[in-house]
Amino acid sequence: MKKTIILSAIAFTGLLNAQTLQEAVVKTDNERFSAAATDFRALINKDATKGENYFYFGENFFKKGDADSANIFYSKGAEANATYPLNYVGLGKVLLSKGNVTDAKTQFYKAAALGANKNAELFRKIAEAWLTTDSKNADEAILQINNAIKLEPKNAENYIILGDAQLEKNPTDGSGPIKSYKTATTLNPKSVKGILREGKLYQRGRNYQLALDKYKEAIGIDPTYAPAYREIAEVYSLYSQPAKAIENWKKYLELNNSDDARYRFMSALFSNKQYPEAITEYEGLKKQGFANLYLERLAGYSYTEVGNKVDTSSYTKGLKAINKFFEMAGPNFKYLYNDYKYKGLLLARTGKDSLGVIEMEKAIALDPSASGEMNSEIANIYMKAKKYDKAIKAFERKMNGDTKNLNNNDYFSLGRAYYFSGGNIQRDAIAMKDVKAKDKKMAEALPFFVGSDSAFSKLTQLSPNWPVGFFWRGKANVQLDPTNEKGLAKPYFEKALLLVKPEEKSTPTYKNNVIEALEYLGGYSIGVAKDKAKADEYWKAVQELDPNNAKAKIYFNPPKQTPKPAGK
Repeated sequence: MKKTIILSAIAFTGLLNAQTLQEAVVKTDNERFSAAATDFRALINKDATKGENYFYFGENFFKKGDADSANIFYSKGAEANATYPLNYVGLGKVLLSKGNVTDAKTQFYKAAALGANKNAELFRKIAEAWLTTDSKNADEAILQINNAIKLEPKNAENYIILGDAQLEKNPTDGSGPIKSYKTATTLNPKSVKGILREGKLYQRGRNYQLALDKYKEAIGIDPTYAPAYREIAEVYSLYSQPAKAIENWKKYLELNNSDDARYRFMSALFSNKQYPEAITEYEGLKKQGFANLYLERLAGYSYTEVGNKVDTSSYTKGLKAINKFFEMAGPNFKYLYNDYKYKGLLLARTGKDSLGVIEMEKAIALDPSASGEMNSEIANIYMKAKKYDKAIKAFERKMNGDTKNLNNNDYFSLGRAYYFSGGNIQRDAIAMKDVKAKDKKMAEALPFFVGSDSAFSKLTQLSPNWPVGFFWRGKANVQLDPTNEKGLAKPYFEKALLLVKPEEKSTPTYKNNVIEALEYLGGYSIGVAKDKAKADEYWKAVQELDPNNAKAKIYFNPPKQTPKPAGK
């Protein structure tokens, strides 16, 4: 019985090299794609007329994500043996992966006719096709796998696929899938694939310990079952234990140290935020001549994360990689939000600000729900370029009517954008000769200073112990009260000075702001409050920080007024 099940599982009977084909298929299931490919080539060289060798070689390519190469071998298999049905299933699966459902069904019907509806493996593979492409259809998969169950009710593989289909149909209900998976492991207690599926189901339910137990159970049965180590690594990533995650990835690589495996390892390193290590893997794979558009994508992402303002070489390398990715992917590729995001960041950080903004706008268009981060980046680019009006619009888009959408840094930049916009308008007004036009222009600046005050007000609420927010709110209110008669800036400058520690006042972080606040308070005390003692205190504090301060010198040594000559 066991022998019958094995041969049925690979749709292959009465052949001298059956065990060899079985071993190659097992290597594919074990994700040892390169080793399996070597075996399949040997099988084809031995006998180029057997359609099954081509089909399972195509499966090897499809499972590692290379549908185009898979299609080549499915086609060759159909040419080598036109009556072997499974290669038509493979051709249909490739069509499904490209969204061509109608032609895919035609291939499936052709395969079913050739199999006379008596080939359980054929039904299993059609069911898998409906579950492993973007054109998923759980109902079709269930229909096909039930056909397989009718033919081979004791084949454990049937129930694994049935469980997958049930989970695809209703992702929130694990009762049906777990029953199917347990049926599989009851029929075949050593089915590491079935045990792994149970673990994956527990993992989906966030019962990570039970998931780990299942994965370790699979390894206990077959220590060479590489996918179990990969899943353990994933669980440890979810547990925020990157060291253990990488340890299990390395065990995976001991079993499958191919370029494809190292690429998946690089993906895991990126997911665990181990960006320098991911780059090391990338550079090693490039030296080996490994070509993969997803490799370039991850490299672009990783170089962005490790780059900094001092050493921009990573940004340059990242831009080269992400450009290569876009070049390889082409115009019809289904791009992700992150693709445009990282390309935009890399362009901006290599001095191509305007091009960076274009890419970031594409990211927002692709995923409006994730626009907050991009609008912050866009706003900061405009701040750097002193295009304050555009920065304000970017922050307003991020706010989207809800002030909670902006963080401390956003409010700090937004307040400055409003402030500098108002200052630019004031400078334009000062240059005007017409008094009425000048007054009108000066009035246009006021709403920007109101906006600045509002932004810094939010900042001081979010960071009540950060002096800089109060310093800037004071600056905004100076502009709202140009004669200082109302003393609008006074409470904010006073609060800022209280928050700055005595030893911090002379530091580069605070010195200029402290002097500006003291000058204002000194001027207000003597000019409005008529409190000379208080004014003396403030101006002495200015001189302590800046002995050559011109305003303090004038205060303590005012120029003597020239007496008016006697006149008529």
